[in-house]
Amino acid sequence: MSDTVRSPEPATTSSYASPREVIRAISGLMLVLALASLDGNIVGPALPRIVSDLGGLAHLSWVVTAFAVASTATTPLYGKLSDQFGRRPAFFVSIGVFLLGSVLCGAAHSMAMLIGSRALQGVGAGGLIVLSQATIGDLVSPRERGRYQGMIAAVFALCSVAGPLLGGVITDLLSWPWIFYINLPLGLAALVILSLSLPAQTPRPAGRIDFAGFALLIGATCTALLLLSWGGVVYPWRSAPIIGLGATTAVFLALLWPVERAAAEPALPPRLFADRVFATGVAGITLTVTALFGSLVFVPLFFQAVLGLSGTEAGLRMAPLMGGLIVSSVLGGRSVTRTGRYKPFPVAGLAIAALAYLALAWAASHGVGANAMDGLLAVLGLGMGLVMPNVTTAVQNAVARVDLGVATATLGFFRSLGGAFGVAASGMILSATLRASLPGSAGRAVLDAGLSQIARLPAAERTALLGAYGHALGTTFAAAACVSALAFGVLLFMPDRPLRTR
Repeated sequence: MSDTVRSPEPATTSSYASPREVIRAISGLMLVLALASLDGNIVGPALPRIVSDLGGLAHLSWVVTAFAVASTATTPLYGKLSDQFGRRPAFFVSIGVFLLGSVLCGAAHSMAMLIGSRALQGVGAGGLIVLSQATIGDLVSPRERGRYQGMIAAVFALCSVAGPLLGGVITDLLSWPWIFYINLPLGLAALVILSLSLPAQTPRPAGRIDFAGFALLIGATCTALLLLSWGGVVYPWRSAPIIGLGATTAVFLALLWPVERAAAEPALPPRLFADRVFATGVAGITLTVTALFGSLVFVPLFFQAVLGLSGTEAGLRMAPLMGGLIVSSVLGGRSVTRTGRYKPFPVAGLAIAALAYLALAWAASHGVGANAMDGLLAVLGLGMGLVMPNVTTAVQNAVARVDLGVATATLGFFRSLGGAFGVAASGMILSATLRASLPGSAGRAVLDAGLSQIARLPAAERTALLGAYGHALGTTFAAAACVSALAFGVLLFMPDRPLRTR
């Protein structure tokens, strides 16, 4: 394909499915996306109750980590196998394993059983989002796809806000197992709708499955995510376990490249990275999510530590950001469909996001009020909502249809890694800035004890500590601005190819 932009063609109806089939399938996909996005957020409020019932406080972080590692590691597997054997069977396996894991989580009678069940649930969840995005690619042409990718981003953002609130309500009114059992009616409804609405695909001629490539990729993913999750939290960065995880990750990656070049059906096809749209899209998404997740994890901390809001109020203050993201995702997707061009939207979105991060850095350092922060977060959401769904459309438009699943999965895979890296890097920046700002061992002791100790300090010390928190959080926002600017520079080099109408 040429990298030059041709006159936009009028949007046409996809030849893959009728409009009625598309609407039915999209409704099922929305349920699947709700399952995936809710389950990543709904567990947090229930963790204290889980510990009181099952014990095992020392292993509590594994309830979250096991799910995240398993879902990220299996994402490329679902994408590649769905290209070879079809989306329908891959969807049924993904949802079935997820629901089985949900039942076992609800029935868990020990922390070990719950962690194992969460890992199994993550194995199923690894296919939910990527298969939804790839299925939209099967159902509608790239020219029409922007509006649906915007809907995906909107559902994900909405559930990101609703998940913690729903988790708290269910835990208080019923009990924590019901945060897992609620997946059953949603998942079964999605299975029924998708079985009736997804058009059958003709499987490709069976090729050899790249078992060695998948094993190396999954191994590298698991060790990398454990390194990012444990480093500086469970173990010091210079400790033997962290160094060992880093070395193991490097070995897996060094072995993966020659294995993939030699494989007939590689798990992560090197040829995809030769395409400029794909390569810049993957790099841009990784950097974007690094900035987004790395900063957002600490926004509630600002509201609680610096502005003195409760945990519930801090969570609700994230709504403006998600609202902005939903609005721009939907409107941006429709604009891509109308104009036939995708590049201007993520480029503009990253420029807006970088400026919003700079404003947030200044606001956090100067301790501005909650209402001003709400406005800046809404602007940030407007910028970020223009990036991810439209880059996904660009990547899907660039690859051959036989690679649609693996290309979408690779994008999702690097998106997850970017989020994990962003959280770890921002945590290091925050911790290092705080320890440099707080004077004396007494201040550091308060920092290690947590936010609950701030209210007990004398007024002068409390003011100094809050100022240090504001400065440190402002530093993480400034770092996010730099990463967003880098992503902006990367996407400037993305070719703006005409969107296919079939």
